Amino acid sequence: MTEALLKLRPVGAAADEEVAVELPVALTVNGVSQAVMLASPADLEDFALGFALAEGWITQPHELVDLEVEARADGIELALTLTAAREQGLKLRRRQLAGRTGCGLCGLESLADFSALQPPPVQAPALAPGALGRAMAALPRAQVLNARCGGLHGAAWCAPDGTLRLAREDVGRHNALDKLIGARAREAVRRGAHEPGFVAMSSRASHELVHKSAMAGIGLLACVSAPSSLAVATAERLGLQLWAFVREGRATRYA
Repeated sequence: MTEALLKLRPVGAAADEEVAVELPVALTVNGVSQAVMLASPADLEDFALGFALAEGWITQPHELVDLEVEARADGIELALTLTAAREQGLKLRRRQLAGRTGCGLCGLESLADFSALQPPPVQAPALAPGALGRAMAALPRAQVLNARCGGLHGAAWCAPDGTLRLAREDVGRHNALDKLIGARAREAVRRGAHEPGFVAMSSRASHELVHKSAMAGIGLLACVSAPSSLAVATAERLGLQLWAFVREGRATRYA
C-alpha cells in the first residue's frame, strides 16, 4: 500500500523532509465509477465506508458487503460492493464527483442536486464542563502523521467528557471526517451500539462537514477555526450544535 508520507528534499536544503502524500482515490460501486477524491492513502477502508454513509449510498455498515483496495499506476481504486437494493437506489440518484481537498460539492450537476440529499434532524449530546477544550487540546497528540509533516487535517470522535476515542487524518478535512465516520461505524458494529459523543476537527467549519456529520447522526461538531455562513445555516436547520474557534481557552457557539 502507498505510504501516507513521502521524503523530499526542498530546493537548497541539506536534508530530506516528509510531506503528505496526496493522490486520486477512485470509488466504484458494483463496477461503476462514482467518485474520484484527492486524499491521503491511509485508513482507506474507513474512508470507503464513511464516504458511503455520508453520501447516502448506504444507511448501515452491513449494506457494504465487500471492499477491495487496488493500487493503480495513477492512484488507488476502492471497489465497493453494495447490496442489490442499495445499488438500485444509487442508480436512481447518480452523483458524479470530481474530488477536491477543499470542496465536497464539486460534481453536482445543478442547484436542485444541492438540496436533494437532506439528512434527518440530529440532537446534540450533553457535555461535561470543559469537554470541548479538553478534546481540542488532545487532538494534536492524536495527529501522529501531521506531527511529522504539518500538512494533514485531523478529525476525532470524543466522549461527552472530552476524551478522544478515535482519530483519523487526511490532506482534506472532509476526507478526514469520512474516515472518522467509517471508523466510528465499525466501532459501533463491534460494540453493538454507538457511543455518545461529538466530533472535534482541526479545520474551519464548512458546510460539507456539518452535512456529513448530520448524515452520520452526529449532533455536535467543534472546529478550531472559523465557520462559514452556509455551515451555520445548515447546522441551525438540522439542529446540529456547531462550535467554532475552539482554541486558547475560548469557544463560540454558532448554532
